[in-house]
Amino acid sequence: MSTFEPGLCTVTFRSLPASRIVELAAEAGLAAIEWAGDAHVPPGNGPVARDVGRLSEEAGLATSYGSYVAPPTDDLAAFRRALDCALALGASNIRIWPGTRQRDSKDYSASERLAAAAAIRDMGAEAARHGVTVSLEYHPQSLTDETDSARRLIDAIAHDNVYLYWQPRPGLPLAEALAEIAQIGQHVSHLHVFAWDAHRKRLPLKSASDYWRTVLAAMPPSRWTGRRYAMLEFVANDDPAAFFEDVATLRQFLKR
Repeated sequence: MSTFEPGLCTVTFRSLPASRIVELAAEAGLAAIEWAGDAHVPPGNGPVARDVGRLSEEAGLATSYGSYVAPPTDDLAAFRRALDCALALGASNIRIWPGTRQRDSKDYSASERLAAAAAIRDMGAEAARHGVTVSLEYHPQSLTDETDSARRLIDAIAHDNVYLYWQPRPGLPLAEALAEIAQIGQHVSHLHVFAWDAHRKRLPLKSASDYWRTVLAAMPPSRWTGRRYAMLEFVANDDPAAFFEDVATLRQFLKR
């Protein structure tokens, strides 16, 4: 079982200001925050990034930058703008989307897949020059929307600074989740954690405790060598009270 520390994705609280999110995360005793590039830390806004980074650092929170750069639709110049924001934030990791957003992996030709892999490889190399890791969102309607596509993509990228996130697709049966992580777990940096049913209804994380305990226990060793975070993403009704309940649950199943 790999050790993960508890964290938070700020898309969970899109309507709240960054200062309030830091307060909530600190009160909950979290270790890290992934700041959303489409809500709280927009790319190209260095002053905001530096201010949010300062707030996070003062609260003892490590940071990741959740960008919405989507290669090859977005090029290296777009990535550099997001990377500059990550650096101003003090983030050690930047998340990007693999492939054009809202497009299924089955719709890509072989040449399009190669172009996406090459673009991501260049981004991984650029980030490495600044000491920042790159992690790919693991998400429906992307090149990581199913396990074989994700595995082939990371193999084609073939860069030691590019990793995968993992999260279950809504309603994914446990047996399929275990099969997924057996195939791609060696490349996983961090997790996005939530409890949704197949209809994307948000549920208390407690309802998925056995699911997540089993997944974490089965997570294979990873080539990732840094601190690893299991980051809460979305809570019922965007309610801070539900957030604190889910953090308590998260802490329970992160215990060895």
